[in-house]
Amino acid sequence: MEFASLDFETTGLDPKRDAVVSFGVVPVRRGRVILGESVYREVAPAAPLKPSSIVVHGLRPMDLEGAPGMDASRDALRVALDGRFVLAWAAEVEASFLATVFGGRPAGWGRRIVDVLRLAVLADHLDGAAGRKGGYGLSAAAGRYGVPVERPHHALDDALTTAQVFLVVMPRLVPRGYGTPRRLLRAGRRS
Repeated sequence: MEFASLDFETTGLDPKRDAVVSFGVVPVRRGRVILGESVYREVAPAAPLKPSSIVVHGLRPMDLEGAPGMDASRDALRVALDGRFVLAWAAEVEASFLATVFGGRPAGWGRRIVDVLRLAVLADHLDGAAGRKGGYGLSAAAGRYGVPVERPHHALDDALTTAQVFLVVMPRLVPRGYGTPRRLLRAGRRS
């Protein structure tokens, strides 16, 4: 199985009003992160940057001057995801923006995305450690699993962190019957 860990940074969380400002994709093949094939793009957003989003991802209007728009970046994203199951942390956001970028419905995209956040919750539940102290933010979960976090809310770094958490959680899930894409996709859609 090949996976592509995806993270978007955006002007906000509403895909009807907000836009992508950057994306990172990190391939995972045969249980290994393939950093040499990672893709990172900054994108000139089709919606204005909000001060609240700048505080989160740190990308300012001057940082995005000269960046291509999503129309020019779409092919790079398509190639990075093509033929791979998508990994994401809190997949609803990525599903919504994928629907905006490529068309379709968020629910349709959601069926292609393995939600690593939900896999981490499932693994903890199966291990009897439900409701972990510190919550399930990406940085908090990564810290519990011993995964380094370089720059939170940087699209490429968050995609890398998500991929690494996925690889740490999988050995806990595979012996319990979660070793196929179908089971991972299903598990990622459970509440």
